[in-house]
Amino acid sequence: MKKTEMSTKTLLLNVFKYITLFGTFIIMVLPLIVVVLGGFKTGQEFRKTGPLVLPKNFFNFQNYVTAFISGKMVQGFMLTMVILVSSLVGAIILGTMISYALHRFDFKLKQFMLMLFMVATLVPAITTQVSTFQLIYNMKLYNNILAPILLYMGTDIIAVYIFMQFLDNISYSLDEAAMIEGAGYFRIYTKIILPLLKPAIATVVIIKGVAIYNDFYIPFLYIPDYPVISTALFRFKGPFSAKWEVICAGIVIIIIPTFIAFIALQKHIYNGLTSGSVK
Repeated sequence: MKKTEMSTKTLLLNVFKYITLFGTFIIMVLPLIVVVLGGFKTGQEFRKTGPLVLPKNFFNFQNYVTAFISGKMVQGFMLTMVILVSSLVGAIILGTMISYALHRFDFKLKQFMLMLFMVATLVPAITTQVSTFQLIYNMKLYNNILAPILLYMGTDIIAVYIFMQFLDNISYSLDEAAMIEGAGYFRIYTKIILPLLKPAIATVVIIKGVAIYNDFYIPFLYIPDYPVISTALFRFKGPFSAKWEVICAGIVIIIIPTFIAFIALQKHIYNGLTSGSVK
């Protein structure tokens, strides 16, 4: 009887697990299906048919052409890449240096600084936007491409903790051996620590890179005259209506680079998030 009850309970748990996973999969994929189908529909077809109704012509690429040309996506991609690369380089340098200092050195305010980083994660970012905007405006950087770069370069606490987890696996004996050979702290950082942090750097680049690429709020608020890729589609929305079929096509165009990047680099994401947590 006990074995029968155990097997029945296990079966019910497995059924519940797979139903939950399937339901989550549908919730995640359904909006993407609606967007893909909408990109192939005409304006009239989009308005008069349901979101899951198949388009009459899957070879209707006019919406994609309109989104790509009228949305100035070439310019948007180029500007986005400039902001993305500059921000990631600055964020990686700052993040690794801060992590190296907090992990390897003991000083009076170390625990206090770690506490401040933790507290910062509890403060909603939107609550600091008024002061942040005033700071950028007083620095004469409003509507300047340097504004989003500086904001994205700001130390990411998640990146700092990822780097610190990886530093747990880098032996102090490497630092000591380098010091015996006459290396200073900066040389140890550049020649030993930074190369060994490559898996963590790859993880942070992917996670933070996707976040910067998809961000709409900062470019829209701080550089309204610069059409980055995340704000390029906003030009298709008017005060009374929007060309949703063109917006859907543009969304698909924007998704393609991130989808390709994820498929190509997914092992770095998984390895980077898990290997640093196990000693």
